[in-house]
Amino acid sequence: MTNNSLTPQNLSELTTEKRNESSGDIDSKTSLEILTIINNEDKKVPPAIEKIIPEIAALVDDIVAAFKKGGRLIYIGAGTSGRLGILDASECPPTYGVSPGMVQGFIAGGREALTKSIESAEDRRDEGVGELKDIGFCVDDVLVGITASGQAPYVLGALEYARDLGAVTGAISCNANSKTFDLTKHRLFVDVGPEVVTGSTRMKSGTAQKLVLNMLSTASMIRMGKVYKNLMVDLKPVNHKLILRSIRLIRELTGCSEEQARESFEASEKNPKAAIVMVLLKVDRRRAEELLEEAEGHISVILGKA
Repeated sequence: MTNNSLTPQNLSELTTEKRNESSGDIDSKTSLEILTIINNEDKKVPPAIEKIIPEIAALVDDIVAAFKKGGRLIYIGAGTSGRLGILDASECPPTYGVSPGMVQGFIAGGREALTKSIESAEDRRDEGVGELKDIGFCVDDVLVGITASGQAPYVLGALEYARDLGAVTGAISCNANSKTFDLTKHRLFVDVGPEVVTGSTRMKSGTAQKLVLNMLSTASMIRMGKVYKNLMVDLKPVNHKLILRSIRLIRELTGCSEEQARESFEASEKNPKAAIVMVLLKVDRRRAEELLEEAEGHISVILGKA
């Protein structure tokens, strides 16, 4: 069973808690100098992620496999890490047309912690487990723990529970000694080094986590056929801007007139992906939907068979 065994000594040994030599006298700098130091440190994030792209890809493969079985991707974190997970999850339905349950995020302290710091919540190990039990987390799901230092009991408890169920687990951490890595199949260690302001992991660590989350969800959705070429053809046109974007997508990918794009959009019951297939193959909505189901949502596969 995991527990909170941090001491002042081992806390100081964490990468995320070490002092950054480059910003040692940042309090005596001008605004321009402060921003330059921050920017120079931020530049270290993408190269650190580049080093672990194979590990990220392996996790994406498992996420896609879970999706194809009807499983879900669940993020769990505390503080900045938890907020980033919820942000990534909340943007999947409008961008890719998936159900809100397919990708979910949880934060220590619950919804209140999204806008208010509740630092003690990360120490509540059982609450992380409770979040998973409440949604019926099962072996077909994937759990990704997000924690800069990798020590939050809320996250560790959830990862331990998911691992013991036999589910795929992954962790994103900026500390080589992250306890999350003892509980996960996929260990995404992003070595961004100490923060500009010691321990302020909303900075480089937060940036690294956001970039990795972007990669996980985006690559997984592409693999699930939610993108054609580089366009989000499965978006949900829930407002005027997205309706206009849908019509533009249909025109751009089929070369049809705006009038035809609008007509196919309406005939498809406002499903831009189906409308694209309808125009390209000159079929009705029902046939377009059948073809998409057979191709597991991939327009490129349909066109390869046409």
